[in-house]
Amino acid sequence: MKTYKITVNGTAYDVVVEEVANDGAPAPAPVKAAAPAPAPVKKAAAPAGAAGAVKVTAPMPGKILSVKAAAGTAVKKGDVVMILEAMKMENEIVAPQDGTIASINTSEGASVEAGDVLATMN
Repeated sequence: MKTYKITVNGTAYDVVVEEVANDGAPAPAPVKAAAPAPAPVKKAAAPAGAAGAVKVTAPMPGKILSVKAAAGTAVKKGDVVMILEAMKMENEIVAPQDGTIASINTSEGASVEAGDVLATMN
């Protein structure tokens, strides 16, 4: 067995690879692998302005590709507030109702989890 350290999307993993003989039988003397190192958590930027009464949350984990509306912008129900990339797809995060964007609680390039508050509205 050989142990390798592999980094995938910023998360380090210790991987054990088993060597097999030509007949397909596993080689002796397995080596115990260490636990994966915890991934660094990237928090969203601090809110820009006072929080509003209506929260716009992330429907799934992903990365913010772009923020389309700034704090103070008047929006209609269904207007795109930001673009969230998840599973290699761009998802439009839209305003749930007519109102004004009170705060943007994330920034472009930030990683978010499902349920994170992305913006607030009044």
